[in-house]
Amino acid sequence: MMKKNTFDVDRCAGEGPQSTLEKKLIEEYLIEKGYRMDDLHNMPEVQAKALMQEACRYASLKLAEVESKTKFRKDIHYNG
Repeated sequence: MMKKNTFDVDRCAGEGPQSTLEKKLIEEYLIEKGYRMDDLHNMPEVQAKALMQEACRYASLKLAEVESKTKFRKDIHYNG
């Protein structure tokens, strides 16, 4: 009997005000790759882990991009 993987978005999505956005970005990445969260439970653990690592990196980069844009806009607003 094949063991189901227990991968969860919460493993890499932090807590706080951005966690909801981070979870959505992870789901977005998986969808772009042709997967859903539920699909991770049925794939080989190595593959599921690699996919989640990629999704977490994607979400982190996107969050950093959003934060940078927000800071840039605030700097322009206050200095302009």
